[in-house]
Amino acid sequence: MTYIVNDNCIRCKFMDCVEVCPVDCFYEGDNMLVIHPDECIDCGVCEPECPVEAIKPDTEPGLEKWLQINAEYSRVWPNITAKKEPPADAKDWEGVEGKEQYFSAEPGTGN
Repeated sequence: MTYIVNDNCIRCKFMDCVEVCPVDCFYEGDNMLVIHPDECIDCGVCEPECPVEAIKPDTEPGLEKWLQINAEYSRVWPNITAKKEPPADAKDWEGVEGKEQYFSAEPGTGN
């Protein structure tokens, strides 16, 4: 089992999760984060840190697509281990439905 980041993170990208991860398995895209499934140790400390409930165990039904996205982009996006400021309009995107359409494959800057 691993944890994944889903579309709730898109355009919110609060990053509270990255500082609590004991194995540094978060990777930064332009407008969201992903978890490397082979690096995640399933400790679960990141899940309650996410204010928009974007982190879920991959055992929840319907998350197969997001497991694939996390696996694919964690191989090409830079690693992030320190919290940064979220986007200026992050609060405006909390709870917005259908954010998948705003997904960007572009990498973030990492740290």
